[in-house]
Amino acid sequence: MTRFNGYRSTTLANGLRVLAAPQPQLHRAHVALYVRVGSRFEDETTNGLSHFLEHMIYRGTKRLPSAHQVNFAFERLGGYLYAATHTDFGVFSVTLPPESLDEACALFGEVIREPEFLDIGIEQGIVCEEILEDLDDEGRQVNADNISRALIYPNHPLGYTITGDEKRVRSFDQVMLRAHHAKHYTAASSVLAFSGAIDPDRVMELAERDFAGMASGVVIPNKSPVHTQKKPRLKIVENVSSQTELRMCLRAMGETSADRPALDMFMRVLDDGMSTRLYHRICDTKGLCYDVSAGLDGYEDDGVIDFAAGVQHARTSVVAREILSLVGELANEGPGEDELDKARRRHRWELTAMNDSADDLAGFYAGGLLFGRFETPEERLAAADRVTIEDVKNIARAVARPDRLNVVAVGLLENDEDKRLSEVVKGWQGP
Repeated sequence: MTRFNGYRSTTLANGLRVLAAPQPQLHRAHVALYVRVGSRFEDETTNGLSHFLEHMIYRGTKRLPSAHQVNFAFERLGGYLYAATHTDFGVFSVTLPPESLDEACALFGEVIREPEFLDIGIEQGIVCEEILEDLDDEGRQVNADNISRALIYPNHPLGYTITGDEKRVRSFDQVMLRAHHAKHYTAASSVLAFSGAIDPDRVMELAERDFAGMASGVVIPNKSPVHTQKKPRLKIVENVSSQTELRMCLRAMGETSADRPALDMFMRVLDDGMSTRLYHRICDTKGLCYDVSAGLDGYEDDGVIDFAAGVQHARTSVVAREILSLVGELANEGPGEDELDKARRRHRWELTAMNDSADDLAGFYAGGLLFGRFETPEERLAAADRVTIEDVKNIARAVARPDRLNVVAVGLLENDEDKRLSEVVKGWQGP
């Protein structure tokens, strides 16, 4: 029987939700702030601002006026700062010895609430270097994931890149940073989570001490994408490389969907180890490529199933056909009982492993609170155990539709391989 230590939660007077998930078996304490911010909440003029703001927040405060001083202050306590910007949320965290948490939380609150936005020019150069990683020598976008999102979500922020482009990043100034910070880094749009070797009573006191002064704000809304697609979409981007990067994408359900447990099991049946259908078919049996994967990118109200493979240019259409065939088989026949049983077992073991990770457990709870889908690990396990073979078949039928298929190939499709790929994609009628 999987057991967790439970959690405690409260809401401060300013509206900040605070959660404590003790893990007394660990030897590190963890504090993290999750915020509704990211490219989803931007427009054409501000795309990339959330990501740039993430970089700038750690650039210093009035008391610690440099990135070096900020990092030194945390590292002398036995931890280091982490930050990441995703499409629809940002996370800031520090993991360190339990005895340092009191002092570190005060520092953490200061850095998050009172950034001075110093050395903008230096950070603009750093972020522009990061942007170059997704471009070719001519400055064209060649990141297959970025291209696929623009294809799936045209004219919607979910189709934006997280980093934005160099021109926009160079345009950001202190006025824009302060306005974006004031809008998003508020109690209403954030969750503060403590986990690991913590005293729940004490961390609630720290939250009050260090974050009660956070502006209340309002919950940042989002605009749901409208599904107007009628037929498969294909985009081929020529790029000189040793392989073609192939993305086969199916529009799926969001994180708050009642079908999420069945979707989780569907994904595990497809790709959760080398014995699952995708790797076994594409790599083990047919030897079409070295590696292939499937992942679910879930948003609050929408989602994307990504099949990703690096393949020889001339095999691109064959791999695409095999992937679509796999999805069709699950829609028509469903998984075997042994496959579904293995998926449930691995799901249970993965959730149980959160007991060994303060970061993962904090993210599990905080993400649920931030996006209105809160559940305990036990509740998620119980939901997965109720999923049937017919449920998985129904999910496969729901997503395996031509009007949900978007395909990107970045590489050199010569000798009519581009035409063959187009025939596979545009001729697909679903299961």
